[in-house]
Amino acid sequence: MDVVLDCSEPQRLEGFWQAALGYKSLLSAEDLVVLVPPDGIHPPLILQRVSEAKNGKNRMHVDIVRDDVEAEVSRLEALGARRLHDGLRTMGSARWVTMSDPDDNEFCVCSGVEW
Repeated sequence: MDVVLDCSEPQRLEGFWQAALGYKSLLSAEDLVVLVPPDGIHPPLILQRVSEAKNGKNRMHVDIVRDDVEAEVSRLEALGARRLHDGLRTMGSARWVTMSDPDDNEFCVCSGVEW
């Protein structure tokens, strides 16, 4: 499985998502950036240029799973992400913060799903 994120400028988001996920660039072109994980276990993230602007909430998004949600939120804010609400949201044992990348694509920093 690959995860594909539509965006207006893939190369502008390349550095953000590299640092956010700890991925490396496999391919970097004007219309397409392919980021891959160093462990080969997680799915690649493909940043794909689209001509239309983002309109409304993403139907699917990336969750960055960390034990210390607030520390990760702070790290990502320093990289250019923006927090979309105050405090932590919870459901059962799950905790999360919804954020947006520099292109306004939503993603969450969360404690993960226990199963």
